Amino acid sequence: MTCRIDYGECDPPKSKQRSNGEKRKGDMNVELVEFTRRALVTGIGRKEIADTLRRAGWAEHDITAAMDAFADVTFPVPVPRPKPYLSAREVFVYLILFAALYATAASIGALIFELIDRSFPDPLSRTSIQVSNSNIRWDMSWIIVAFPLFIFTFRSVTRAIIGDPTKRASRPRKWLTYLTLFVAGAFLVGDAATLVYNALGGELTIRFVLKVATIAVIAGGIFTFFLSEMRKDERV
Repeated sequence: MTCRIDYGECDPPKSKQRSNGEKRKGDMNVELVEFTRRALVTGIGRKEIADTLRRAGWAEHDITAAMDAFADVTFPVPVPRPKPYLSAREVFVYLILFAALYATAASIGALIFELIDRSFPDPLSRTSIQVSNSNIRWDMSWIIVAFPLFIFTFRSVTRAIIGDPTKRASRPRKWLTYLTLFVAGAFLVGDAATLVYNALGGELTIRFVLKVATIAVIAGGIFTFFLSEMRKDERV
């Protein structure tokens, strides 16, 4: 990368694949950020910088990350944006949040399955009413404990993000959100495949259809919600 500040000229660095020798800080290319900083110092507009980087072959997410590293404010030199940092407390809070979500979703699904089995009993099933009652009590116990914990933690995280929007870039938040999207998506794909398999075999029953619908609603709701959250993060 060359940048001649005296004459207002900057040559953009060439885009290249990641290698062991490439300098990166987190998910941000240090060389690209430095080029962007020098270009801003010379007074070149953000749009022109972005267009030049695109022509040089840089990916859109790299360009966005480099531009977002500096605040869009009027000042003689580029002003860096605050960067989110990884703290043990933040990891703990997000682990509690997503663990409570998983426990709540699994317990609600298990409870609905149990109620479906009792409403439409299988003549071949040997599950006693005592075992069924015990399962229902356990499911309700988990819901009573996990759901309020999820709501409390989610509200706490939401307030923190409203107070400091940079927290949307939290690494634990992103990793656990993408993990949740993957798990929910896997359940949806498996649910659809199971439905098609049984339909082709002529084995559709009201019990089966209701259970498939239960998984679709729970997994689909989680997937849709967190997908919208990630899209919000990308717009920030």
